[in-house]
Amino acid sequence: MNDITVGTDSLKKENVRLSYNPQDIIIHEDKGRISQVISNLLTNAIKFTKQGTIFVNVEKKNNNSVIVCVKDPGQGIDSSLLPRLFTKFASKSYKGTGLGLFISKGIIEAHGGKIWAENNIDGKGATFGFSLPL
Repeated sequence: MNDITVGTDSLKKENVRLSYNPQDIIIHEDKGRISQVISNLLTNAIKFTKQGTIFVNVEKKNNNSVIVCVKDPGQGIDSSLLPRLFTKFASKSYKGTGLGLFISKGIIEAHGGKIWAENNIDGKGATFGFSLPL
């Protein structure tokens, strides 16, 4: 696993770390759009995490798909928001437009994949994931 301290000009977080396990998995998809999805998921994880480690996991399933998950220890997803999380303007945040997850869903589905979100079993934070065919 590799760890980095998270911080950008717009989202400076000194108490948040990013942990990921680099994988060599080749997908034949639009690199820019898939990067946009990952960026959206990480930005949201950072936004809703005050402190702790955000984990990014990438794994190949049965040689026919790849699954990417972003797990954060943040506040979790409000139960009233969960059913419409990937729709336009779905947000309980005062920052952003509420379009990031809607756009991400469109990108993933256009590539033949699926995207989902759930609150973590331990009650701390949420996990966002997507799958893409190989």
